Amino acid sequence: MWENAPSHICRGGDLRGLAFCCPPIKHCPIHNALAILKMSPEEFIKIKQDFASKTRLGKGKNTCFGSLVWCCKITKPCPFRDGEMRRIKMSADEYMKLKKQLAEEIIRKSKFFEESLKVFEKYGIPKDIAEKCILETGDLKKAYEMAKKIMEEKL
Repeated sequence: MWENAPSHICRGGDLRGLAFCCPPIKHCPIHNALAILKMSPEEFIKIKQDFASKTRLGKGKNTCFGSLVWCCKITKPCPFRDGEMRRIKMSADEYMKLKKQLAEEIIRKSKFFEESLKVFEKYGIPKDIAEKCILETGDLKKAYEMAKKIMEEKL
């Protein structure tokens, strides 16, 4: 499973929590998270739809928005999601593995990610370490702290 999976964005989760969000059709905290990523709602929708078309998260026609890509975290009870997962024989582990990949895809395709990598590199943190830390935490401050710790351990 995804050990450090974030809370939902609407529950104060970090940017990785966008993997569990519905389409941004009403005003909610998703818009703040998208602003941080410098991503439009349309870009977000396209990323999730493209991911759905390449993975089993595209299944789930009987869910609220017609695809598991829009469904919430596995720890939140949902009869529609769970019923569809049973129907297609998808385990909770597979679901969360795909959601983690989706979270990484959303962050990687953001202007925030590109700009953050440049800042980290400016402070002497190699790109591969910066990427790993940003994707693992979904939070710039935590990512920087993690990267500094990794760099100290290398010395």
